[in-house]
Amino acid sequence: MTDTTNPPAETFGNHIDGEWAPSRSGEVFANTNPADTSDLVGLFQASSAEDARAAVAAAAAAFEGWRRTPVTARARVLDHAAAYLEAHVNRFAEELTREEGKSLAQSRDEFLRAAQTLRFYAVEGQSLTGETFVNDDPDMDVHTVREPLGVVTVITPWNFPVSIPARKIAPALVTGNTVVFKPSSDAPLSGLRLAEALVEAGLPKGVFNFITGRAGAIGAAITEPADVRAVTFTGSTAAGERIHRSVPFTTRTQMELGGKNPLIVMEDADLDKAVDLAVKGGLSLSGQACTGTSRILVMKSVKADFTERLLARVRALKIGSGLKPGMDIGPLATAGQLERVLGYVEIGRREATHLHGGERLAGPGYDRGYFVSPAVFTDVTQDMRIAREEIFGPVLAIIEVDGYADAVAKANDTDYGLSAAIATADPRLMHAFARDIQSGTVKINRTTTGNLINAPFGGLKRSSTSTFRESGRTGLDFFTQTKTVYRGC
Repeated sequence: MTDTTNPPAETFGNHIDGEWAPSRSGEVFANTNPADTSDLVGLFQASSAEDARAAVAAAAAAFEGWRRTPVTARARVLDHAAAYLEAHVNRFAEELTREEGKSLAQSRDEFLRAAQTLRFYAVEGQSLTGETFVNDDPDMDVHTVREPLGVVTVITPWNFPVSIPARKIAPALVTGNTVVFKPSSDAPLSGLRLAEALVEAGLPKGVFNFITGRAGAIGAAITEPADVRAVTFTGSTAAGERIHRSVPFTTRTQMELGGKNPLIVMEDADLDKAVDLAVKGGLSLSGQACTGTSRILVMKSVKADFTERLLARVRALKIGSGLKPGMDIGPLATAGQLERVLGYVEIGRREATHLHGGERLAGPGYDRGYFVSPAVFTDVTQDMRIAREEIFGPVLAIIEVDGYADAVAKANDTDYGLSAAIATADPRLMHAFARDIQSGTVKINRTTTGNLINAPFGGLKRSSTSTFRESGRTGLDFFTQTKTVYRGC
């Protein structure tokens, strides 16, 4: 008897040198729904190093022609790709929810944000210029020009599989670079839809290349060749550090990595709003955001009241498939994520006081998915692993503090510096926090998550290479080099 529960899975190819094609390895891997692992989303190419070298070679061969293409034509491609994403947003959003687990509303917003990012860089790329310098020689003109680097490798994670690639690929292309794009193997279909949009928008062959597969099989072949002039990566700190150490001296790197992001709750804070910041910042996307709130530093005088309100909110959250309306939290994205989070919950039970959650959910609607109830711990101290290590899941750690200075000292006592927030009504503390906190993104009465597409984004310390920022007009800088021209009469 044939199982007709789900339609047959489609097999998706790589896009190399203008052609959609299977890998030379002849092997594929499966992409399944984390809310229902019986739902096979698609089969993707388990590419080989030979495929990766072909992608780099195609991008290198296409570079000279693309860099000489008028910037208006390059911008037009981004505009057309944005329109393609918008036209197919409902179908693509459902695919994203099936492969990654977030809600349909969040998936739809992500595709629309990616389209907005493409349009933003289509405009900003056309106004990128150098400078002219005054000098004492009336017969000489001195100016700078901004030129593309060459082949850029883009490696992105599964938690934002469209918006993160868009903010890397769009500035790379509009400034005249060619691209090799490797999405996460845990959410490759959404990255493929972005690639499809760019291809359908009319990119010349070789300018943009899309390849799937394990990092161990193809990573070195798309980051270490001399033809690769830049690598932009978002993912774990450990993986980013490995790439940063392995690339040639002349290859630029842009690494946006992990976080252990704090929310400070002052005595004068609106506690209901502070709870809202903690829940949205720490548990939205099932805690799977690099900017997610994981440490809550609460003043001793309001800790009991805050904790009571937080627990009431957490207990009321609805957990289920992102395809179902009204769900607050979806599944973890992979079996590995499930194992990791459950492991940290056990560590937390030994280290701190466990207040709620952290169990794998079972029963109808849960048995075939990676569902975990959000966990809350209190009496957490600075030396505990759940206070120091990135968990990347729905786990909140409450740390008691005695005042602003104590809170900032403990917030800064971490290897990371990606995002940080404070809840307070005191303008003086708002100003002091922006100055004192060691974080690339500072939020005041806002969640640690979220950033504007037109504002710079990046971390400090081990959250980033702290070289070039992503997003905004500043996001163009990484993809260009400056040449100074002296011209006499």
